Amino acid sequence: MKTNNFYEDLITKFRKLAEDNDIINENIKIKGNILKPEEAIGTPKREDYPILKGKEKMLQAEFKGCKGQAFTDMPGEFSGTIKEILDRRIETNFDRGVLISTLNAVCKHLKICDGTIHCKDEEPEECAQLLVEHIKRNYGDPKIGLIGLQPAMLEKLAQNFRVRTTDLDKDKINTIKFGVKIEDGEKNTKDMLKWCDIILATGSAVANSTITNYINSKPVIFFGTTISATACLKELDRFCPCSK
Repeated sequence: MKTNNFYEDLITKFRKLAEDNDIINENIKIKGNILKPEEAIGTPKREDYPILKGKEKMLQAEFKGCKGQAFTDMPGEFSGTIKEILDRRIETNFDRGVLISTLNAVCKHLKICDGTIHCKDEEPEECAQLLVEHIKRNYGDPKIGLIGLQPAMLEKLAQNFRVRTTDLDKDKINTIKFGVKIEDGEKNTKDMLKWCDIILATGSAVANSTITNYINSKPVIFFGTTISATACLKELDRFCPCSK
């Protein structure tokens, strides 16, 4: 699926929801702000999560008391009605972050999705262990292609499966973590996808437009809060048991 078609379809679904629920023209503002790392993920014992290193930021939208989040590398503040956000041009990762965080907040309010708030403290470690059990139960002993380094997940996966992982962070590429070489996401993802049996991908792919590089190719499990509403509306497989 082409990138433009993916987002056009997502926006169409979002617009229909807003119109069907008579909220598209309400004089209610969507406000977005950048969360500090401790607001987004708490204070876990390990310190190698990207958000703690300043490599990622979390946008958070609020709608009628419901919060929706999206990881992004282009943070900023925003406000506007739902219609204004639906009508804005999607040209940058910031624009996608605004759309996705707003979609998450609105769909949480409409009870279409849940798990739009990131888990905190030691919950990412719990999530990683639950993920291993989920994969064994549903896929057996597959070769896993991990797109987007999530350290707790990589550590647990490497202890139980054959794993390759790619990332876009230049400081991580070619380093070794938990016995696994971090490969270049721009150069090596295509080869990794040929090698693996299942894809485990960060949900922030929907906020940086890379999601269309690998959906519909092999079984994909998305993780994280960013893709919560998108996964529901697009019927994508998502694993995020500790989110709120």
